[in-house]
Amino acid sequence: MPWSNQGGGGGGGPWGPPPGGGGQNPWGRPPGGGGGGGGGGPQPPDLEDLLRRSQDRLKKVMPGGVGSGRGVALVIGLLAVVWLASGIYRVEADEQGVVLRFGQWVRTEQPGLRYHLPAPIETVLMPKVTRVNRIEVGYRSAGDGRRGDRDVPDESLMLTGDENIIDIDFTVFWVIKDAGEYLFKIRDPEATVKKAAESAMREVIGRTDLQPALTEARQQIETSTRQLLQAMLDDYEAGIEVTQVQLQKADPPAPVIDAFNDVQRARADRERARNEAEAYRNDVIPRARGDAERLIQEASAYREQVVNLAQGDADRFRKVYDAYSTAKDVTAKRMYLETMEEILRGANKVIIDGNAQGAQGVVPYLPLNQLQPSSGTAARPAGQQPAR
Repeated sequence: MPWSNQGGGGGGGPWGPPPGGGGQNPWGRPPGGGGGGGGGGPQPPDLEDLLRRSQDRLKKVMPGGVGSGRGVALVIGLLAVVWLASGIYRVEADEQGVVLRFGQWVRTEQPGLRYHLPAPIETVLMPKVTRVNRIEVGYRSAGDGRRGDRDVPDESLMLTGDENIIDIDFTVFWVIKDAGEYLFKIRDPEATVKKAAESAMREVIGRTDLQPALTEARQQIETSTRQLLQAMLDDYEAGIEVTQVQLQKADPPAPVIDAFNDVQRARADRERARNEAEAYRNDVIPRARGDAERLIQEASAYREQVVNLAQGDADRFRKVYDAYSTAKDVTAKRMYLETMEEILRGANKVIIDGNAQGAQGVVPYLPLNQLQPSSGTAARPAGQQPAR
């Protein structure tokens, strides 16, 4: 070797002769091992000896040498195995594997241990498909711990169905549904989602009046916008799924918000007066209808009573007439007695015995119904003794 002639002494390597004489192995120890005899610590390896040992081992594996046909075939085989093994890859649970063959998308692999033809024949891209992305439309959040959002009027001002202007800020949340379509069917996915979301929101707002859009129709606007946006992205074959559309703000434009608030207060007063009138009407009309129905029922009852009494009198007279036609004397006497009974029912009466002479014929009338019990004994006429 070139360094064998430098620095005198034979048997040394490129670092000079070993201290204390004697040969060394590649690990800087004198032959025969041990810590005995003239050692000066570990010495640098002998490169010539290392090369010689490596060549000896290779000759044992390939008796014909590296340049022989068998050796070349073995090296090529080893390289081929390593090259083929390089196509093994793993798709994680939050990824999809997009396999490209000479740069062209051929298939999409799901999570798990997969294989593709080694490069440069096939390569694989593995985008994250479970990460939720967000796009802001109408505003830009400050971020970086700063406070306040920046409004973007060109995106947020929209025309409602009743030809009013509304200022709307909203956020779109989306994930990758098909990684292959996401990577190769659209050029700029975020810009596409943003433009499509703004278009969908303008279409929904254009069918909605201002007042509902500011109050009770917010949930309906979010749902309709998400459905319309998803349909547009499916038509584009974007490979994107919209998970949520969230309204951040829905207000009148800033220059007219004071006038709009005055209009809203006037509408609230009108609605309150209308509700009070409705309440008064709902109180008066039912009571008037109840009184009218009561009068109608009373008149109907009176009519039925008079008619039934007249009908009864007529039927009774007809029966009396029939009886009188059959037996005139008896009927006339009965009618006389009934009439006298009716007339004399409330008069004071004196009974006279026609067979008696003079004053002896007067019999006092005893009003039995006016007698009241006194001390457990009934009242008796004067001079009458109790029975023994």
